[in-house]
Amino acid sequence: MAAQKPVEARYARVHNIGMAAVSVLMIAGAIIHFTTNSTNAPRLSLNDPGFMLIALLFLALGYYIFLGISRAANRQPQVAIDRDGITLGFGRNRRLPWNDIKWVKLHRLAMRQQLLIGLDPETFVAADLRLSLFNLDDSLRPVRGMPAAILVRDNGLDVTASAMLDAVRTFRPNLVKS
Repeated sequence: MAAQKPVEARYARVHNIGMAAVSVLMIAGAIIHFTTNSTNAPRLSLNDPGFMLIALLFLALGYYIFLGISRAANRQPQVAIDRDGITLGFGRNRRLPWNDIKWVKLHRLAMRQQLLIGLDPETFVAADLRLSLFNLDDSLRPVRGMPAAILVRDNGLDVTASAMLDAVRTFRPNLVKS
């Protein structure tokens, strides 16, 4: 029997550098638009709502430039599935042993598949994953209606959620739920 191979999902460089590049292009496009069409440009005043909107959009795009570059440079595994359990990175760096995991399944949101991990309530609380419903760019989220479940989004990772489920199936087929 072949040895079971661990699966590690890292931030995908192309996706994250692409996100940063698109943000740079959007900022450059707005600057070019307002310099060539100065009649449409907002006044440089905190009292001008157009200026405030553009400034906030530039800040948001600047954040995504930073995020894209820092994630592309981060080569640490964000999800690792091996014989000992599942390790979740994303700034949390928590290991979930197989004994604490109750079930794992795929959830489809529109066209994207996401990995759901059900835990013991005590393990969920002890893991202190600092999950938020409002963080738009976080790959770990709580699941509404399931108090001890984690949703792992594969957006920006180099391994799909279905490949992660296959890895779980390799190590613990009894945990995979349809």
